[in-house]
Amino acid sequence: MWQTELVDLDAYFARTGTSASSSLTELHEAHVRAIPFENIDVLLGQVPSLDLGDIQDKMLRRRRGGYCFEHQLLFTAVLERLGHTVNRQMSRVKTGPRTHFMSIVDDQLMDVGFGAGMLHPMPLVDGAIVDQAGWPHRLRREDSRWVLEKQTADGWERQHAFETDVEQRPVDYMASNYYVATHERSPFSRQLVVMRLEPGLSRRLVGMTLTVEHAGEKPENSQVDDLGKTLESLDITLTDRELSHISSTLGTTEGPRS
Repeated sequence: MWQTELVDLDAYFARTGTSASSSLTELHEAHVRAIPFENIDVLLGQVPSLDLGDIQDKMLRRRRGGYCFEHQLLFTAVLERLGHTVNRQMSRVKTGPRTHFMSIVDDQLMDVGFGAGMLHPMPLVDGAIVDQAGWPHRLRREDSRWVLEKQTADGWERQHAFETDVEQRPVDYMASNYYVATHERSPFSRQLVVMRLEPGLSRRLVGMTLTVEHAGEKPENSQVDDLGKTLESLDITLTDRELSHISSTLGTTEGPRS
């Protein structure tokens, strides 16, 4: 049902610098650091494919990124091939619809597709706090739900909430993926979003505004002058045609690169 048999483990290990003997924590961190979070296909007028073969071609061979559905479908398939039992779930981001794909593996929240969010797994324990690249995150129980929160200067900020006993099938993600890619209220349907996370550093490109934040310091915002170079600095390289299309969508001018 989840196309696990199609996983190219060698290509995945080469992309992430991991191996079959890597721990869950090592696999999680390596995936987040190696593969960007981005919604470029949406701005190119496409609904991202959730076929595992297409995801692998995009992320492993063309060395692009993707958003939660793509990240988690690839990551969970890899984990299953490595012998782990995966509970695929959906969560409600803040107070919005249930449109985020996360998973539970060995009683841990695994979430490689929440943008510049989690670098490491979170133990499914009420009140558990884990430092995520310099930004503490907390899991707490709220009735039948688990709530993931991030510590900010104003206190704990809700990220998303989920239950662990709701059966999910591929078609459920297909419906949510279509909504996220096309609905006018989706944060990903009308603006460029690229996020990168590494220890002590978060970088977020939203539209033409780049936000660079070091752990414990005030975020710095700047307007992007050269979109192509900025994307390359975030580990994304587009063709001239793709870059021109994105630039036109954002209302900027970007000529062919030399």
